[in-house]
Order: sequence, then C-alpha cells, then structure tokens
Amino acid sequence: MSAAPIIVTAEMGAADQHWADALRTAHFPPERNVLAAHITLFHHLPPSMLDELCERLRVLVAGPPPEARLTDVMMLGRGVAYRVESPALRELRSELAEAFHGLLTPQDSQAPHLHITVQNKVDPAAARALYATLAADFVPRPLAIAGLAAWHYRGGPWEQAWRGRFRG
Repeated sequence: MSAAPIIVTAEMGAADQHWADALRTAHFPPERNVLAAHITLFHHLPPSMLDELCERLRVLVAGPPPEARLTDVMMLGRGVAYRVESPALRELRSELAEAFHGLLTPQDSQAPHLHITVQNKVDPAAARALYATLAADFVPRPLAIAGLAAWHYRGGPWEQAWRGRFRG
C-alpha cells in the first residue's frame, strides 16, 4: 500500500463519544458520515514520521488525561461543531508541533481551533438552522478526553495506525 498522510486525534470518553456520535448520525449527511466523532489535532502529517509520532504519543498518554470543556456551539459555514477548550490538550499539541516543526502543513502550523464536528457539507441554511437549535439549549460542560490516536488517510474512512489511552 502506498504511504498515506497521518491524522492525529484526541479521543473522547465513552459517554461523550456516544453523545457526539449520535449527533453526527442525526445531522451529518449519511453518505459522508464515515467517521466516528473526533477532535483533530493534526490534519496531515508525513507518513515517514509515523514511528517517531507513535513513540511520542506513547509518552504523552502515560500521563493524566487533559481536562477539557465544551464551551459553545460554532458555525463552520456549511456545518456546525462544538468548541473544545483545553489548555492541557493545546499544550500537548504544541509539544508535538514543536517536535515536528518544518514538517507541518500550513494548516497544521497554525494555532488549532479544537472542536467536534456534528454537521458538515450541508446547505448553509441547514447549518444555520441546526446552529440555532443547538445553541438555544447549550450549556458549557466538561468533556472527557480518554486518549490519542493516529490514522492513515487514504481518501475514505480512516485506517487506525496507533491508539492509546491516558493512564496517569
């Protein structure tokens, strides 16, 4: 198989994962909903760095899970997401970004906007309607971050390359 770019995600705790997946099932276009809900940390890392990345991820998950909160509902233009605030998760991501400086795409070189997408690639009017519905009832709350994962992107559903749970 040809080398594929690597995506790195933070994984949620079971209850939060179930909640976010249910929202994706309800609101994501079914033909495009091929992934579980996730929090993307990096969108496109070179496949040549997989071994070093996995070793660094192993070290990170040996520590405690980062605290996180859902802080608001956000528009994505043609979709809707929940904003994730987590200084500890941002710091973890910064550590990885520093280690791989020079290998990052322009998108991955920027400060991340951590979020959980529940709808995307829909008509802007549909996105605005869902945003209004979700925002009307939204209350900020804690979000459990359970682990980290690396994925191969080959154009369709992602292929898991590595996964680890926080232990600290």
